Amino acid sequence: MLPANANRRRKPANGFLESLIDPIDWLSETTFSILIFLIFTLAFWLFGLSSAPKQYISPDEVYELLVGALGAVVAWGMIDGITYALFSVFERGERHRLLDDVQAARTNQEALEIIAEDMDYLLEPIVGEEERKALYGNILTHLQKSKPRNIGLKREDLIVALGHVLVAILAVIPSTIPFLVLRHDFALALRVSIIVSFVMLFIAGFRWGRYTGTSPWITGLLLTSVAVALVVIALLLGG
Repeated sequence: MLPANANRRRKPANGFLESLIDPIDWLSETTFSILIFLIFTLAFWLFGLSSAPKQYISPDEVYELLVGALGAVVAWGMIDGITYALFSVFERGERHRLLDDVQAARTNQEALEIIAEDMDYLLEPIVGEEERKALYGNILTHLQKSKPRNIGLKREDLIVALGHVLVAILAVIPSTIPFLVLRHDFALALRVSIIVSFVMLFIAGFRWGRYTGTSPWITGLLLTSVAVALVVIALLLGG
């Protein structure tokens, strides 16, 4: 998952986690973490027990399953968080490049052309030509008075990176609870965990639908269906 773009329209945060990272990134992180956990549990259920009855799952096997699944989820969250931090630096570098190019332009017309080249792709579909020219003029005035800023890694980047790891872990906690509650029957715990994971995917899709203004129920069902297909593909390709 890529980091939140500075141009993305954000809605007010509804909770602590959404105050750390962009809601779309929060939902994406949740979805992929659950998918990773599902790949482990479904693979264990379908392929790991072929030589013995499923009611004889040992605690050691369950422990290895959980350690592997949670390790993969944490690793995914860390990769996502580090990627976010790096792309944040790259994004600030891109803005800094625009500032350098505009201030190095020999004429205002050349500077306006540089701004248009950088922003037309985003604004042309939604803003008329005259409005864009006026906007670019205001941007030019602002950039000509601006001074270079530090584009290196910032404290906020690290906070958001840690937020990705936290979301990744919290997303799969409901799927681990059955293994704690149903310790007397690990086979049943495995089945319940898989069901919980799919329910959590539906909830993530439901919230995604509410956030984007689409039908929450359709989005939830669609995300769950796509998740099933992706997990099946991953298992067929060897997990």
